[in-house]
Amino acid sequence: MTPSRRYSAGAVVLHWIIAALILANLGVGWRMVFLKGLGQFDLFQLHKSIGITVLLLSFARLGWRLVIPPPALPEGMRPLDRLLARAVHWAFYGIMIGMPLTGWIIVSVSPLNIPTLLWHAVPWPHLPWLHELPMTDRKAVGTVTGSVHMYLAVSLIALIVLHVGAALKHQWIDRDGLLGRMVPGLGARRLRDNSLAP
Repeated sequence: MTPSRRYSAGAVVLHWIIAALILANLGVGWRMVFLKGLGQFDLFQLHKSIGITVLLLSFARLGWRLVIPPPALPEGMRPLDRLLARAVHWAFYGIMIGMPLTGWIIVSVSPLNIPTLLWHAVPWPHLPWLHELPMTDRKAVGTVTGSVHMYLAVSLIALIVLHVGAALKHQWIDRDGLLGRMVPGLGARRLRDNSLAP
């Protein structure tokens, strides 16, 4: 696969780092619900650290995409598949940014006023215009935002399943080499080349 058909190296690196962090944070978020005390506190701090890191990297990834556009989709893709591919990618951006932002809001309006120290080293502030609201308003905002955060998490899991399923479909059924755009070293040519046909 030629460089013009692959994502740039920076996009690939950001993609896989963000993906790993998201999967890790989904696991941390699920696990911390079942803990109490110091164990829950430590996981909660880790959850916040990963979330803010994902937020910052997602902005970097979005900026990278706007400056260095992704390679064109395979010519043989159906219009509906193209539409779905673009919709899923932009939905990912919305959730990758929306989930950390809602988490940040939740922390900012929490009556516990727990400070955030990213990776045990970097202080991260509350959102001041929310943190300074009256307590009743803060609780109301926290309730709504907590529900949104949870629904975004469920939507993210569904998107991941859809994204991985589509990637495998393109690799093993459509055989159009789409997966090779993001996976280093995978497929130097379209799998539909006659030389690779069974």
